[in-house]
Amino acid sequence: MRLLVVGNGRMGRLVVEHAPAYGFEVAAVLDLETNPGGAGATAARCKGVGVAVDFSTAEATLATAPRLARLGVPLVIGTTGWQSREGELRAAVEEAGVGAVVAANFSLGASVLDALVEMAGRLLKDAEPYGAYIHEAHHAAKKDAPSGTALALRRALERSGWPRPVDVSSTRAGWMPGVHAVGFDGKAETLELVHTVRDRATFAQGALEAARWVVGKRGWFGMRDVLSSRGGPFESGAEGSAIGKG
Repeated sequence: MRLLVVGNGRMGRLVVEHAPAYGFEVAAVLDLETNPGGAGATAARCKGVGVAVDFSTAEATLATAPRLARLGVPLVIGTTGWQSREGELRAAVEEAGVGAVVAANFSLGASVLDALVEMAGRLLKDAEPYGAYIHEAHHAAKKDAPSGTALALRRALERSGWPRPVDVSSTRAGWMPGVHAVGFDGKAETLELVHTVRDRATFAQGALEAARWVVGKRGWFGMRDVLSSRGGPFESGAEGSAIGKG
């Protein structure tokens, strides 16, 4: 299957590197020079393309994704920072009748963490002494803070019915690919759930798995939808479209 990659940064290059192992031939890579204002998403360039993976920037995603959808190209979007305009992209995907897997974090471990946080929130929400916090740490060059994954974890707590404020904090230093911790602190104990990434390749691999899954589907999905197809304990639709991330 032919794959279009949007974004030529670290993640885009990892997607290109790992694509053959997932059965993809990279048709093209759109970067700042070839895709100004989304202009690189043309019918000619997308001819024969089965799916696109986007790890670009918020501005590029908002310009490019609707064009790709209108050309009938399913989408996998790992870019963050555009969520305040999510309605626009959802409408474009719905109108085009294509599928889109959208997540702030494509690693398997992060999806498991999301499910565990929601479960823990349900179990502890009525235990009044407990407070909740989220802390995330990334490399110094990461632009958004808090990260899209941290915000998705906060949404997981909201889905659980957590009734109290959730403190969210961020660290930007060095070269860390990503650490996310969700804690529940009581008077006599602390429960902390932590996910640590050692290699960014896990994000590319998850995105490529999502790319294989989304072909032929219609709607707005998250990684928990993708993983639910494995028959595991993931509740389909918790992030994405079946309800309409992470």
